[in-house]
Amino acid sequence: MTFTGLLIFAVGLLVMAVAVAPALSRKRLSLPPALQYPAYRAYWLGLLASVSGYQMFRASLFWLIYVETGSPLSIGLVAVANAVPGIFFNFFGGVFADKVDKRLLVMCTQATNAVFIFILATLTVTGQVQPWHIMAISFVAGAIEAFDTPARQALYPHLIDRKVMMSAVALNSIVWQSTRIVAPAVAGFIIDFVNTGVSFFVAGAGFLTMAVVLLFLQVPPIPRGSRGNPVQDMLEGLEFIRRNSIFAILIGMTFFNTFFGMSYQVLMPVFARDILEQGARGQGLLLGAGGAGAMLITFWFGAQATVRRKGLMIIGGAVMFGSLVISFGLTSQAFHSLALAMAIMFAMGICNSMYMISIQSSLQMMVPDRMRGRVMGFYGMTWSIMPLGGMQSTAIAAAIGSPMGAPIAVALGGLAVVVFALGPALANRKLRALGDFLQPLESNEAETKPAPSLSGSGADN
Repeated sequence: MTFTGLLIFAVGLLVMAVAVAPALSRKRLSLPPALQYPAYRAYWLGLLASVSGYQMFRASLFWLIYVETGSPLSIGLVAVANAVPGIFFNFFGGVFADKVDKRLLVMCTQATNAVFIFILATLTVTGQVQPWHIMAISFVAGAIEAFDTPARQALYPHLIDRKVMMSAVALNSIVWQSTRIVAPAVAGFIIDFVNTGVSFFVAGAGFLTMAVVLLFLQVPPIPRGSRGNPVQDMLEGLEFIRRNSIFAILIGMTFFNTFFGMSYQVLMPVFARDILEQGARGQGLLLGAGGAGAMLITFWFGAQATVRRKGLMIIGGAVMFGSLVISFGLTSQAFHSLALAMAIMFAMGICNSMYMISIQSSLQMMVPDRMRGRVMGFYGMTWSIMPLGGMQSTAIAAAIGSPMGAPIAVALGGLAVVVFALGPALANRKLRALGDFLQPLESNEAETKPAPSLSGSGADN
């Protein structure tokens, strides 16, 4: 069964490689479009160091708390402590991103994160670390990230032209997806051969590298669009999203994807051990198949300056992803086939990345500079709720009970994604025509033309 699964996985990779080869071959002698801008290239390399440090930090943090307490529950508590500040503070972080110098704000958040990680590393190396230290620094790191993420999202679009926005978004996604695989493995190697404290020191150095890059980065003048007090600015941002239904729909699709669609990840151990009867090895193969599909389509997007028919791609990608999530949940229980589950996971990775990259690049193209921090801060909140999405799926699974609890919980999450895509999203006229609206912004003249206004009534579907 394992050999068959790997064979299907390899065939899927080959098919996708053949599909994207023509586009990639035309660009094989040049950098991806966004990396041809020196300022973005420096930012991207700094981001690679920072996100690698972030992934190492999380992996080391979970390992350390488990070693100190011996309780699996403590790992979940640390994860929640890190996620909660993002849920509550991300939008305030967006307000500050619009109010202050974005480069300076990111530089300060990165340096501050490095300092706290170095403190934890020192406590670990000296043998003085206690569980409350780990919980506290996890919470503080999450709070800092709530201010760092919107500022980063608002900064990098000013380092490129609009016409290569999709390439930049995809390249950012490549950083997150690749480091999610590689950085925890590096952390595990360091912990195994040296100690956890050294792993923290290396993670902190990643954040510090990004701070140094930003110290010397030349950023064009960015207008500050936040004028009132933080509460007034926050309300202005919410009102802007409410009045422009396309922003509300795109952010809503991200919420449904994160809260309902991606909740299958939390239940993956149940599928791997109890349903497919493959153990930890099977879980690795399933997650690896999904990651391979996501990486492949992300590399393709990174090589493109733009993609047409973006509205239909977003709606179709959401419908396909939700349908595949439903299929994964139900077919795993019905057929107990690792090969089939891996094939579905591979396709899920492709569809999920396809429409999520399209959503983020579209938001970045359309949002006015003065509102960018607040809109992207609100967008970032939808990713911070992923742990809560996992909680709702596990609660449904527990309420239904074995053996159908996990499959039904996952299928219901996929159904929610499909219903939102075929309901409010499909009914929104601006989303259906999104490709036509964005085409002038993505043309060669985009760099010299301001974005057209999206102001209007909320009832513009």
